[in-house]
Parts: sequence; C-alpha cells; structure tokens
Amino acid sequence: MTSPLFASPARALLGVVAGAFLFGASVSANAAGMPGMRGHDHTGVTVPDMNQAVSFFVDVLGCQKAMAFGPFSDDKGTFMKDAVGVDPRAVIHQIVQIRCGSGSNIELFDYSAPDQKVVQPKNSDIGGYHIAFYVDNIQAAADYLKSKNVETFMGPIPIKEGPAAGQSILYFKAPWGLQFEAITYPEGMAYEKTSDVKLWSPKDPAK
Repeated sequence: MTSPLFASPARALLGVVAGAFLFGASVSANAAGMPGMRGHDHTGVTVPDMNQAVSFFVDVLGCQKAMAFGPFSDDKGTFMKDAVGVDPRAVIHQIVQIRCGSGSNIELFDYSAPDQKVVQPKNSDIGGYHIAFYVDNIQAAADYLKSKNVETFMGPIPIKEGPAAGQSILYFKAPWGLQFEAITYPEGMAYEKTSDVKLWSPKDPAK
C-alpha cells in the first residue's frame, strides 16, 4: 500500500518528516542549536478514530482542517521502521493537518500496527503530554466546554505566585482521552519582568 500522490512511500513520508526543517534552511544558524531552526511547526498526535478527532478539533474547538493525505506503508521492506521508528508492517492510513488560530499546527495520524498499544498516557507518565490553547476569557471557555459535554477538571485555576503568576488554567479531555489545557494571561506573567527570554504567545504571534 502506497500513497497515490507519490512514486514510493519513502519519498512521500520523508517529505512529510523533513518539510519543516527544509523550510528554515535559509535562516542563519544558532551555533548552539539545530542549523536553520525557525520554530515549532507542528505537533503530531496518533488518534484512535480520525473522524471523531477531526470533528472534535473542528466542530468543538473551532480549528480548521487544512489537508489530508495517505496512506503510507511498506509491505515487504523496513522503510516504516527506518523512517519513523515503528513496526515494519505499520500502516499510516491517513494524516490530517489542522490549524487552530494563531499557533503551530497539529498533525493527526490514523495508524495500525501489529504491536500497537492503545493506552492513553496520564500527564504523570513518561511521554505524557497535553495540548494548550490560549483563550481570551477562560470562564467563557469553561462554560462553553461544559455546554458541549466535554469533560473538564477543576478550575479555572488562577496562578497567583511564582514566575507563572498571572495565568489562569483549565484542563479538559477529548472523548478518546487526550488531555488539553485552556490558558489565559491577559496581563502577562510575572517572569516577564526579569527574564531576557520571553515565551511565544498567541496574543502577539509576530513576536
């Protein structure tokens, strides 16, 4: 099984994996870092049901679907293992890339593999993660999520001490268990007064 858009799965998938790095090749390299690195292009997430995932991101969160492509596989060789470190017989049935406001993109994967695990990691597990979205009004976001029957945790929680003071946060879950965070800091955060490095923010994406 190969992508109908490319002559071989190797050319197709390598284009996906390498695209972000090639785009930044003209930028002057930081001597202490990866040459040409411009910033965070996307986060890839494997989901159990692509239709459900796209519906949640688009219909509930308000993201936009940009493109979809695939499948990718290698029935006889070891390309899948060599290129992305999965079982040689793994199949990427589809990849969907979405954009959520002003921020890096999210890349959804629909995989099958002989050794596939279906355990959703907790935030406390090694490899656990969450996706955070900046919102202007976190209470309005909380009320909206509850109106859509989205599972939410305690909060919104205001952070009043330490370098992150100024934040308010609320964790919530997708139907399949992926954890998200709504975050806001309309007046900035305390660390900004003393740190030479400022975190990127969707409030002012050009900075």
